[in-house]
Amino acid sequence: MFKSTALARDASPAGSISQKRMSPLQKAWNRDKYLLLMILPVVIWYLIFCYLPMAGLYMSFTDFVPGKGLMGLFQGKFVGLKWFQKFFESPYAFRLVRNTFLMAFYSLIFGFPIPIIFALCITQIRSKPLRQAGQVLTYLPYFISTVVVCGMINNFLSPSTGIINQMIEFFGGTPINFLGLPEWFRTIYVVSGSWQTFGFNSIIFVAAIMAIPQDLYEAMRVDGASKRTIIWHLVLPSIKPTVVLLLIMACGNLMSVGFEKVFLLYSPGVYETADVISTYVYRQGIESSNYSYAAAVGLFNSLVTFAIVFLANRTSRKLTDTSVW
Repeated sequence: MFKSTALARDASPAGSISQKRMSPLQKAWNRDKYLLLMILPVVIWYLIFCYLPMAGLYMSFTDFVPGKGLMGLFQGKFVGLKWFQKFFESPYAFRLVRNTFLMAFYSLIFGFPIPIIFALCITQIRSKPLRQAGQVLTYLPYFISTVVVCGMINNFLSPSTGIINQMIEFFGGTPINFLGLPEWFRTIYVVSGSWQTFGFNSIIFVAAIMAIPQDLYEAMRVDGASKRTIIWHLVLPSIKPTVVLLLIMACGNLMSVGFEKVFLLYSPGVYETADVISTYVYRQGIESSNYSYAAAVGLFNSLVTFAIVFLANRTSRKLTDTSVW
């Protein structure tokens, strides 16, 4: 008996002993090393373009001296909250915060439910070719460049040659300079943004709906439930965690209105409703070379965004038991 036990111990592979001595990190590396190598370029990209530039936040608290390279970032005189105070005392502070928040809030209110409604509608179509055609046609605008979209908006809304004003004239109206009137800018921004993104944003909701087991649909149909009842009592509760998570992530963009689109569409005549924090930072930092002031305004915007995401996540965790962290 003792002899057979000894032979069994001798027959055990040597690799099993080293496997037991390995740390959990080493085991994870041996198991997933190829997957980790695949994600390495993404990690490097984020480190270089997202985390490394955070060192420039120190500029917000100094009198930055340009022309000295990277080391000049830390050679400026420390001034504390001088630039933040200057921003809050400026006549543009309230206008910038208001415009940024309102445009993002309107985009969230009108743009977030549309992909959900579209996903509910597209999944109810029984014809597979028709459903696929509808999805492809609504996905395409998302892949159009922002520059091209803004060019289309300028052409459609042109006071003299735009198709919208031609239709207004055809029905006896007077042409409107849409992009030159402050009261129209937010509407144009929100409507064009919703049109461009609702199809692509619906992909996640369509996938969540398609993941619902068909047995649940059959059980409700056997019980005599209508389509409206199935959607209200089965589909919407099933995709609620997905909706909540995406809503929290969307709240993170409330103070991050897209710079490119606003910059390509606005003009000094519509600054009252169109000028946002990102465009103001561009004018102060790039055009006026006021780097420390621009960095302070950008840092303020980031802090407000973090606070909104934190509150949205905490509220969601209390009300729905669903959160990002």
